[in-house]
Amino acid sequence: MKNLLFTFFLLLSGLAFSQTNPRDTVRLEHYATDSIPAAKPQASAEVIKEIEKANAPAKLRVKKLNPTKAGLYSAVLPGLGQVYNKKYWKVPIVLGAVGTGAGIAVWNQNQYEKYREYYIAKLNGAPNDFLKRNPTLDATALGNAQDRMKRQRDYAIAITGLIYILGIVDAVVDAHLYEGRKDPDLTFAPAVIYDDYNVSPPKTGLALSLKF
Repeated sequence: MKNLLFTFFLLLSGLAFSQTNPRDTVRLEHYATDSIPAAKPQASAEVIKEIEKANAPAKLRVKKLNPTKAGLYSAVLPGLGQVYNKKYWKVPIVLGAVGTGAGIAVWNQNQYEKYREYYIAKLNGAPNDFLKRNPTLDATALGNAQDRMKRQRDYAIAITGLIYILGIVDAVVDAHLYEGRKDPDLTFAPAVIYDDYNVSPPKTGLALSLKF
């Protein structure tokens, strides 16, 4: 009986294995390789572009200014460096200051030349309309007047030169700080300052914020 049952199970196992299609495994592997396309190789430049494109919203592209160029522009024409830095509101201030100083220097130079002419005419006894209208003026008074006008002219020239140099320095510094003003981690904005102990009322001021 045991031999009969063993023979029966052996025949049943052979029948079950005979129903298996040996091509099924090959067919599944074929379908698997056909359904998944192979990845295309990418050049390193393309990969870098894709990374930059993905990170573009998080970065702020800042146009850098050339401080040397800003200084040269301002040296050629006062206010031109401020135009290069897009600080247009400073242009009339620079031009007005330089123009006023130059105008005062020119006016004092003209007055100096007039009083010097009167002084020489007084010393030589030459006829002069101004001296005829002011006969009480002596050579000492006329000499002091010409010296005063010359001194004021020199002061005006020195101050105008200083303003001219400050305009160049301002343009160079603005060009250096331009990138910092556009940096989102560095902000400079109005703010309300509160007293922690409520001793004084809130005050308005400027807040400088720097993120590391």
